Amino acid sequence: MTSAARPRVLEGVETLPADVTSFVGRRQQVTDAKRLLASSRLLTLTGPGGVGKTRLALHVAAAVRPGFRDGVRFVELAELRDSSLFAHTVAAQLGLHDQPSCTTIDVIIEYLASHEVLLTLDNCEHLIDDCALFIDGVMRACPKVQILATSRQSLGVYGETTLVVPPLPVPSPEAVPSPDALTQYDAVQLFVDRAGAVLPGFHLRGQDCAAIARLCRALDGIPLAIELATVWLRALSLGQIEERLSERYRLLTVGPRNAPARQRTLQALIDWSYDLCAQSEQQLWARASAFSGSFDLDGIEFVGAGEGITPEEIRNIVLSLVDKSILIREERDGCVRYRMLESIREYGEARLVAAGEHDAVHRRHRDWYVRMVEQFQAEWMGPDQDSWILRLRREHANLREALSFCLTQPDDAVLALRMADKLGTYLGVQGFNSVTRHWLDQALAASSEPSPERTSALRRNAWVALLQGDVDAAQVQLVEAAELAGKLGLTKESAYVTLVEGMRAASSGDIEQAALLTADALSGFSSGHELSGKLLAMSIHGLILGHQGERERGLALLEEAVALTMERGEVIWRSWALLALSFVELDHDLVHAEAAAREALNLRRRVSAKFLMAFAFEILSWVSERQARHVRAATLSGAAAAMWRTVGTSPDYFHPVGVVHRQHIGRVRAAMGDDRYHTAFQRGYDLSEEAAVDYVLETVSLTGEQRQASGADADLTPRERQIAQLVSEGLTNKEIAARLVIALRTAEGHVQRILTKLGFSSRAQIAAWYVSGQSVRELSIPSN
Repeated sequence: MTSAARPRVLEGVETLPADVTSFVGRRQQVTDAKRLLASSRLLTLTGPGGVGKTRLALHVAAAVRPGFRDGVRFVELAELRDSSLFAHTVAAQLGLHDQPSCTTIDVIIEYLASHEVLLTLDNCEHLIDDCALFIDGVMRACPKVQILATSRQSLGVYGETTLVVPPLPVPSPEAVPSPDALTQYDAVQLFVDRAGAVLPGFHLRGQDCAAIARLCRALDGIPLAIELATVWLRALSLGQIEERLSERYRLLTVGPRNAPARQRTLQALIDWSYDLCAQSEQQLWARASAFSGSFDLDGIEFVGAGEGITPEEIRNIVLSLVDKSILIREERDGCVRYRMLESIREYGEARLVAAGEHDAVHRRHRDWYVRMVEQFQAEWMGPDQDSWILRLRREHANLREALSFCLTQPDDAVLALRMADKLGTYLGVQGFNSVTRHWLDQALAASSEPSPERTSALRRNAWVALLQGDVDAAQVQLVEAAELAGKLGLTKESAYVTLVEGMRAASSGDIEQAALLTADALSGFSSGHELSGKLLAMSIHGLILGHQGERERGLALLEEAVALTMERGEVIWRSWALLALSFVELDHDLVHAEAAAREALNLRRRVSAKFLMAFAFEILSWVSERQARHVRAATLSGAAAAMWRTVGTSPDYFHPVGVVHRQHIGRVRAAMGDDRYHTAFQRGYDLSEEAAVDYVLETVSLTGEQRQASGADADLTPRERQIAQLVSEGLTNKEIAARLVIALRTAEGHVQRILTKLGFSSRAQIAAWYVSGQSVRELSIPSN
């Protein structure tokens, strides 16, 4: 091309839209994007609609613009419907004229070949093929051009790097922090910023914190949804907006008049994504809406297969839906799972209903999780307990959804009973006692006919009621369970009922009756193959024998139980037996008692059984008191109290344990005085679970105490001590950076230096070290 024929750049063309400065949060994504652009010529920002890809691209482009001699060129493609006009649109936004002797693509490449520029292509998802061909040509012919693209799916071009843009962080549902802490969450910061634009003078008040936190969670942290919601502040209160979010597609309809049509309503935004999907992708999107929370590939292959889709096709469709940002891929501990934003899921559910597939797909979902629970029950007593607990924890929301569906189907009432009962094992291990009773109550109400399932559910419900101190409710359920077991000839269930009756007697202080009943239960289990019941009966009966003064008989039974569990690689009942053994040995062989409790707690690292953790914390607190380590004993009492509260029970609900617990508290308080005791107790109560375990096992406390006593921690700077305190409060590196207004990388560096200086390997060790040190400083008592 001669110089006379070169394209002319139109004067005054804007390289970036004017709203580039309208940007909240995203510090980590900005950093990641700049880093990736430094090493890749093509970076594509991917993510679901409304998540803020365009705004992030604008911000990043503005930040890196000084590094490009010829600046940044921004090409908006969202409103382009005719793909044949793609090249003309790019040329126009670059300020180029067509040339009669060249194709428009040639004109663009000729121009870019001599420029050092960042070319930003926004909203490529509906023009994937055209964008891919164009980018490939530019990458080959224009060595000084870099490309930043946004798309709901990757472009599939050689050399492409992708960065997933997630929703904005939202507050956790467990607690609502103060206004200052709440605004550290990007979603809340955006809400407050946009609310101020709608209502001048708006500021975050303490009484608004809970509502705004719930709103941001309900809106999935999606910037567009948050902005659409804040517009309604002109007419509605925060509470009214929250109430109407169940009709989110009708509520979120008011957007800026100058916004693209697809962004003026949430409905239109998701319609846009849906229309970009092939029919099989639309079908699987709808069927995947049956899941609650996340799901794995096996689950969607079972639930999603049906008319129009074979199981073999689903893997590729899932990959495509991930690529199009309909499914969000998550990986943890080597396990890949998928989830949908709630807005995407609700849209899919509406499509599922419209297709007439709602009940059929939810039945497949139910069948998948019934099968999972049956397999869990069959394999529970073995070496895979830890993997099963982890799997069910991941599937908790789906198990709840499947059980809820059973309860809505009259023909599934017995199935609901069976599922609720079998899930009780998992829920009990996790400490979800109130949840267990809720589901069992619901299932028992739905199926009142005599059945083995009802018998089992009744005695399990009675057991949990006893753990929560509800003796009256337990008694009513035990009476019916005993009648049904006898009427139906259920020998195993009769043994279980007798065992729970023994627990009821022990809870009320009738130890002689408890010993007789638990012995009868053990005899009933010995004649069958119900190892789970046998091991539980051995543990409880052995503990009661020891409490009665029959130490040798109790220990023999408990040691046999430990041996049986070790043969099978089992963990939960071994922990039960070890803790019962520790209880029996407390006033006889303190070294043996401490070792057994520590072993039980170490087993907890495989299976997080919170009830057993609370009991272990309790016993090791008693051990410390008998060793005259009163600061430690009080701190462990606090950690135990927090864990008892987590599982909704108390040592006082089991008389033998309650007696020792009260005696222990009295002796520690007398030795320390009320003020010192309360300070140490509160320190233990405030520990995170991991920090508490490390402190209880003394993986850090002895080192921490020695450092405090010798002053060996003096090389920590004031800032590092401040960060150690925040770690002890459970803050992540990101939250620490936000709290102290420092870069995330700086916070990470501080934490790593603290680990190095103290010789630790985990944040939990820092937390326990800090707490133990604070206890020593505040109590002015040497740790012993």
